[in-house]
Amino acid sequence: MYGSTPPPQNEDTPFHPYSPYAVSKVAAHWYTINCREAYGLFTCNGILFNHESPRRGENFVTRKITRAVGRIKIGLQNKLYLGNLKASRDWGFSGDYLEAMWLMLQQDEPDDYVVAIDDSHIVEEFLEEMRW
Repeated sequence: MYGSTPPPQNEDTPFHPYSPYAVSKVAAHWYTINCREAYGLFTCNGILFNHESPRRGENFVTRKITRAVGRIKIGLQNKLYLGNLKASRDWGFSGDYLEAMWLMLQQDEPDDYVVAIDDSHIVEEFLEEMRW
């Protein structure tokens, strides 16, 4: 949703989406605000930065890496192909993000929230933590 907007971002940071997916998320954000303001509904936006869990799909870089490490260790794979190793992400635990979403709905007044851990790491650092 923020695209090229430099960090740190917060609830007041302007959006600059770079993909059709990001554009659709920004549209949903504004639909939510419209329902809140026009119809008095209790609607909240949660702008959630990357979050991980054991259920993460294999097409995401973290799962792609962990799956490849296991396969390489037992001889089922020889190489791992990745894109930009300098890509930086703020990775949190999905359970914490779920709690944050629940807390949004417990407030007296609806609002919009950014959920992040404020601790970015590059993909290369994630790779270095793996036990090859």
